[in-house]
Amino acid sequence: MWKLIVGFIVFAAIVMFVLMKAGGSVDMSGEKHGGDSTHAPAPAAGGESK
Repeated sequence: MWKLIVGFIVFAAIVMFVLMKAGGSVDMSGEKHGGDSTHAPAPAAGGESK
């Protein structure tokens, strides 16, 4: 049981270290849906077949 607690503390310390090194530029708000997307629209699939 104590190994699980120590493992969690080590993992939390690593996560906090990475977040601090990122300098607050980590966006943890999840997926974004709406007009502010940075992806270009996909080209229309298909075409006229003759």
